[in-house]
Amino acid sequence: MKKTALLISMLFISFAIFSQTKKPVATAVKKPVTTAVKGAPTTKPPYILKTATDSLSYAIGVLDGNFFKTQGLDKVSSAALGQGFGDVMKGKTIFTPEQADQIVRAELQKNSKKKIQPVIDEGTKFLAENAKKSGVKQTPSGLQYEVIVEGKGARPVDTSVVKVHYSGFLLNGKKFDSSVDRGEPATFPLGNVIRGWTEGVQLMPVGSKFKFFIPYQLGYGEQGSGETIPGGSALIFEVELLEIVTNK
Repeated sequence: MKKTALLISMLFISFAIFSQTKKPVATAVKKPVTTAVKGAPTTKPPYILKTATDSLSYAIGVLDGNFFKTQGLDKVSSAALGQGFGDVMKGKTIFTPEQADQIVRAELQKNSKKKIQPVIDEGTKFLAENAKKSGVKQTPSGLQYEVIVEGKGARPVDTSVVKVHYSGFLLNGKKFDSSVDRGEPATFPLGNVIRGWTEGVQLMPVGSKFKFFIPYQLGYGEQGSGETIPGGSALIFEVELLEIVTNK
């Protein structure tokens, strides 16, 4: 009986010791894995306008930026832009207003030329091919002309006032102006028209009808004319010289 009681006591002691020394198995909790996507856009907080001066300054930036963007400028240094504006306010700048104007104009012209270069290239190619055609003559200035009807009257000079019928075309055949369609001849001083006309009409005896092929340099240049004649356009005119009104 004593042996049995002793055995039970030893079993309870062993169980108590085992319970105190054995540690539970820890379960590892996995952290969520985040994968950064390279090149993903980040949201930039909007610029905060705190004062009326901030609003005015930002508005000036919007107006100036929008204007120059429409002129073809697509790259500026914000730091240099702000520095220039600040220097003006302080009354001390690196460039004079005249120098700054020249720099801006030069850049605008460069961008304008780049924009119309395809039109210029089209005209150059057309005139090069046209010069090879039978009956087409070319002057030293680059003006090309074809005699449709040879008149027998006098020729005007650059100070003459002449009366003509004419129709003007772009290279794609689109007619942009025509006294013939209006049903009324045009009268004007030869010195007040595009260079291609001033030179070309002087080649015409009264009663003649010529076809002129005018490079953009002798036409409306890089700026063009309104919405009808793009900058850099070579032009085609059919001109009939009806009368020399005055021949000074």
